[in-house]
Amino acid sequence: MSVFIDTSALLAILDADDEHHKKAKGIWTGLISEEETIICSNYVLVETFALVQNRLGLEAVRMLQEDILPVITIEWVNEATHRGGVTGVLTAMRKKLSLVDCVSFDIMRKLGIKKVFAYDPHFKEQGFIPV
Repeated sequence: MSVFIDTSALLAILDADDEHHKKAKGIWTGLISEEETIICSNYVLVETFALVQNRLGLEAVRMLQEDILPVITIEWVNEATHRGGVTGVLTAMRKKLSLVDCVSFDIMRKLGIKKVFAYDPHFKEQGFIPV
């Protein structure tokens, strides 16, 4: 079974000061040991790299790149998926619902992914199941 991973989970794994860090590390270890297919988009990666570099520094970026990303399958966003995400943002008319989130929802639906590793409540609101 596949699990989509969001920026909020990646940050929680990397940031020892994050309120979800301990739980996130346990979930991450479980997903790896169960050999789940872990998927994210290149949009999630851009968002995550920027936040990790700004909040945690380049050593954390290196850890993300060398220790975490090798076990993640990256779904590359094409023009149609990008447009679907923009439509989602404009249709929802919610200031705090991001393009990255809407693109993630679109990818998850297209790939039939139901489970998400995220601490962002928008995924649950969209009917996805948090791990």
